[in-house]
Amino acid sequence: MTELLTGAQMRAIEAAAIATGGVTGLMLMERAGRGVVEAIFSEWPELARAPFRAAVLCGPGNNGGDGLVVARLLADWGCEVAVFLLGDSERLPPDARANYRRWCALGPVQALTDESLAGEAGRARLVVDALFGIGLTRPIAGLDAVQAALNGWASAGAAGAAPRVVAIDVPSGLCADSGRYLGEAGESGVAGRIMASLTVTFHAPKLGHYLAQGPQGCGRLRVVPLGLDGAAGVALTCAARAAVGLAKAAGHKYSHGHALVLAGGPGHGGAGRLAARGALRIGAGVVTLACPPAALAENAARLDAIMLRAVADAAALAEALDDARIGALCLGPGLGPGDESGRLLATALMSGRALVLDADALTLIARDATLFAGLPGACVLTPHGGEFKRLFPDLAARLAAPALTGPAFSRLDAVRAAAARVGCVVLLKGADTVIAAPDGRSAINAASYGRATPWLATAGSGDVLAGFICGLLARRFAPFDAACAAAWLHVECARRFGPGLIAEDLPEQLPGVLGDLGA
Repeated sequence: MTELLTGAQMRAIEAAAIATGGVTGLMLMERAGRGVVEAIFSEWPELARAPFRAAVLCGPGNNGGDGLVVARLLADWGCEVAVFLLGDSERLPPDARANYRRWCALGPVQALTDESLAGEAGRARLVVDALFGIGLTRPIAGLDAVQAALNGWASAGAAGAAPRVVAIDVPSGLCADSGRYLGEAGESGVAGRIMASLTVTFHAPKLGHYLAQGPQGCGRLRVVPLGLDGAAGVALTCAARAAVGLAKAAGHKYSHGHALVLAGGPGHGGAGRLAARGALRIGAGVVTLACPPAALAENAARLDAIMLRAVADAAALAEALDDARIGALCLGPGLGPGDESGRLLATALMSGRALVLDADALTLIARDATLFAGLPGACVLTPHGGEFKRLFPDLAARLAAPALTGPAFSRLDAVRAAAARVGCVVLLKGADTVIAAPDGRSAINAASYGRATPWLATAGSGDVLAGFICGLLARRFAPFDAACAAAWLHVECARRFGPGLIAEDLPEQLPGVLGDLGA
């Protein structure tokens, strides 16, 4: 399982290794620089076939020291290397200063200025961003000028070819813990910021590589081992974790759980049907769609394996819940935001059943503090960004505020705080879906890099996700585990189908995905 680390955790791992005497800071810097060069040649084999010109932009810390190692190794290989340094060499940390002296025996170092960068225009095929790494805690003035220079190089280069930009650890200016560019408000994009073609990090990926603007700024991501021990960060959801408990053992249909999905009235049942289909496909033994009596005929015409039950009001729902075999409920998709929906939700909250609350159910909770206070522990909230803002306006405001210091407040911070506040699991949807439990456990389900699935941004996909979670809850998965597994499977279904996906396609991909998992 991949663990995502904070910058502080990574520095602690390095410090512990150095303290044992098994490795020195210089050794780690050498390994890092060598790993960057190997990653470059692996990513672009054509660069390994003939020497080229590289520009290495070095900052005032150990990230700059890594860049100086890269410069030396590229020069040893035969490249023409131009090294630029931001700041005074005498203020470099000891290990970086040692590598500065080693480089100076090979070639000159230019001060990093607008003028010196302009003089490099159109010459370098490779630019190494070794300005600021995982320890950055403040916005950096002048990076706009660097980005403008890189854009200028692209337009001045041979046939307009842009240089390949390689970032060491993170693109400069990006907070390694939050994935936000320091100085930017909210998730406002990466305009004017350094963006890499390839980012090379060490030992383990960092949270910022997967959160917010991180994937867009990093380009492609490579992780280079440094021979260190230790990684106890936030889990990145994965196949091994998702597969646990999915296979069915012997038993009858009720052995695998009964899920009840509440749907809206006539003309508003599609979302509920999508959720019900998702719950059934993910393995709930029985799924019932409960709807107003006037919507029965419409739903009966569209459903076969899913059972139907007329539920006109809260009293009818309470009667339906006399069936002790019903283990989990899904409320919200297409339910409607009216008073009767509020009474249905209150009845569900008092039922003692595991719950998935999505869409209109979240709107109802945001409006009624008594409902908010009554959330049970066996509950999963699945808001998108707008719903999260209505539920937790103070946390959303912190995310939207400019990131003036690092580590910046992140989606992970916000979701952890939300889960602790409401006492149940919160899943904040997005390409960087964040899941947190009230006890502090958390995970990120990233649809980025090789798992990018932009076609999931389609109406109804969230309803299917709610159904997946409900089906797993009915199968007696713990809420946090159900949310993590469902989120991972949701993305895998989208990957399996590909572009052109609509929500109805998602449940139909599950048999293939589950088969690949041996489930």
